[in-house]
Amino acid sequence: MTKGRIFSGMQPSGKFHLGNYFGALENWVRLQHEYECYFSIVDLHALTSSYEDTKKLPENIQNMALDWLSGGLDPEKNVIFVQSHVKEHAELHLLLSMITPLGWLERVPTYKDKLQQLGQLNTYGFLGYPVLMTSDILLYKADTVPVGEDQLPHLELAREMVRRFNNMYTEIFPEPQARLSQAKLLPGIDGRKMSKSYGNEIPFAASPDELRARVRLMVTDPQRVKKTDLGNPDVCTVFAFHKIFNPGEVEEIGAQCRSAAIGCVDCKKRLAEHMVTALADNHARRQTLETNPGRVKEILVYGAERARAVAAATMAEVREAMHL
Repeated sequence: MTKGRIFSGMQPSGKFHLGNYFGALENWVRLQHEYECYFSIVDLHALTSSYEDTKKLPENIQNMALDWLSGGLDPEKNVIFVQSHVKEHAELHLLLSMITPLGWLERVPTYKDKLQQLGQLNTYGFLGYPVLMTSDILLYKADTVPVGEDQLPHLELAREMVRRFNNMYTEIFPEPQARLSQAKLLPGIDGRKMSKSYGNEIPFAASPDELRARVRLMVTDPQRVKKTDLGNPDVCTVFAFHKIFNPGEVEEIGAQCRSAAIGCVDCKKRLAEHMVTALADNHARRQTLETNPGRVKEILVYGAERARAVAAATMAEVREAMHL
């Protein structure tokens, strides 16, 4: 049976944290065994909102590749590459922009939301990023895109663009289908959403000692002042992490917290050791790659070569269909 084909990407916008891992990368690692996968570090997308200062872009790209590889993505099973290393992304973006109605882009929910938050982003690239996103998918004729429910409007726009192109010219592209993923949501160490901007993240690259240190800083039930006080695990950040990293003992830990049979310090120590164990393979892979930095570059070069071969064939069809 022929495998389906997936395209997905992430912007290299800074250091990866555990929320990013459980939000997407963990799912990609599973999907690589079921699909033919193209995973791209989408640096052109990063320019749609961070175009003024690009000095850290090379470092961010290198770190993201390290994160993906240490997280378990296999460069032999997947095509792993940097978006701007395959020029066909920009070419298809340009051609699709010629046939995309302005109204389609203006109604994208995230465009409206971000415009309200960041009103100064009034560039063409910011408005047209859904066209670039669609180009990323169509260039490899991906039939499946892993998304959360909040991203479904983006994918539906891509499907509309496929139908418009296929009807206007020649039927080249499949309509990509959603592969809905249920992301595991991890709070930051202060209980809010995990975010670099809050400074409450746990870096994915954290060493075992760094993990333990971040766990020690986690907020717990604010009403539980003394060890003998009865706790409420449902409002405790540590307990939320136990659900992910220590599911087999969640009921026991919850009962011990409610009865004050375990204190917050001991509960954190138990969590930290489970996290260190669960992330040990990732840490070991990272250490190996960091001792050979040239290996990461080789993988990205190899991935770009493989991606370009497919992208070039697709663009030859597109140019013929559009009589270019």
